[in-house]
Amino acid sequence: METNETFPRIISVDDHTVEPPAVWQDRLPKKYLDIGPRIVRAPLKEMTFLGGRFKPVMGTPGSDDGPVGDWWVYEDLHRPLTRLDTAVGFDRDEIKLEVITYEQMRVGSYDVPARLADMDVNHVQSAVCFPTFPRFCGQTFTEAADHELGLLCVRAYNDWMVEEWCGPEAQGRLIPLTLIPLWDAELAAEEVRRNAARGVRAVAFSEIPPYLGLPSVHTDAWDPFLAACDETGTVIAMHIGSSSRMPSTSEDAPPAVGSTITFANCCFSMVDWLMSGKFERFPNLKVMYAEGQIGWIPYILERADVVWEENRGWGGVADKVHRPPSELFADHVYGCFFDDAFGLRNLDAIGLGNVLYETDYPHSDSTWPKSREVGEAQMGHLDADVVERIVRRNAIDLLGLTEDGLWAGGTR
Repeated sequence: METNETFPRIISVDDHTVEPPAVWQDRLPKKYLDIGPRIVRAPLKEMTFLGGRFKPVMGTPGSDDGPVGDWWVYEDLHRPLTRLDTAVGFDRDEIKLEVITYEQMRVGSYDVPARLADMDVNHVQSAVCFPTFPRFCGQTFTEAADHELGLLCVRAYNDWMVEEWCGPEAQGRLIPLTLIPLWDAELAAEEVRRNAARGVRAVAFSEIPPYLGLPSVHTDAWDPFLAACDETGTVIAMHIGSSSRMPSTSEDAPPAVGSTITFANCCFSMVDWLMSGKFERFPNLKVMYAEGQIGWIPYILERADVVWEENRGWGGVADKVHRPPSELFADHVYGCFFDDAFGLRNLDAIGLGNVLYETDYPHSDSTWPKSREVGEAQMGHLDADVVERIVRRNAIDLLGLTEDGLWAGGTR
């Protein structure tokens, strides 16, 4: 690699937005404003994060029940903003599981001009942003009691994402990622097509739907949604934790255990897809695994090929998976990483065309503001054209961006 002045401008396929307080209050019908998502400032009474489960308890607003933070309140749900939602700019040892207010977070978490400025600091040109309050695939609205309201919330979020977060002020540098009503595959298909018509090329989905009480990808239940993605060239983006269950080993395992094995759900999910037959039924389908890293992929592909070759007769896949899983991976699956030196040393076993770069802003794992330096250190052994593919070109091709790496819908 040459000096850092020549390191390509990064296209991050996994950053996050913290939704401004008025996203739903500005868009829902008046009759839903008192039960739809809204911000309430209140104390934290109690909060635990063990065994992969996050359990906060809100105190009475105005009381001295505990430290004060801003909470999303929706139907019976109370979900606080936490330091882990927006940790950039703070010393690593100061990042704790604590409630915060909007005033206590970095402005770039929720404000477009400030986000663009923070991207400039980090050598990032463009970014795909996953949600915060809806959670990584909108499961907040799926779990709610009123699905009529939930559908309105999904559409309101998508309208905000396309028209404001990725609107003219973003100059094409913020790339839209939309949600679907997970509880209805036909409605999901409609929402995919609605957003594809305005240039959206990525939709969030759960890594392991049965963890959310939904059908698996081995059924036909998702076919209307998958057909819509196949027809419109919409990429299915699955973030770690999008099944509402982070990997862990026991109810009392500390968060460090789950943090170390966060890739595990991506691993399980990828094998699901490779053995589902969906990639042969929907040949244009593409899926990506945000924040899953890539170093684990070579062995899984090797093992999947062995199982397919030697055990498919009794393994339940002979009639629907007609190609080696590693070939299906090469044509349909993308791994995303921000810090994986091991994976980069084994790039030939993964596939240069199947790797995307990310910065995870503003989360605690984020490499901001040194994503370029991390990339240079870990990609120093690679040729410049290879680095260009990883850091930019693959994302441009996958997401249908302009040659300059911008979202075309935001540059009109």
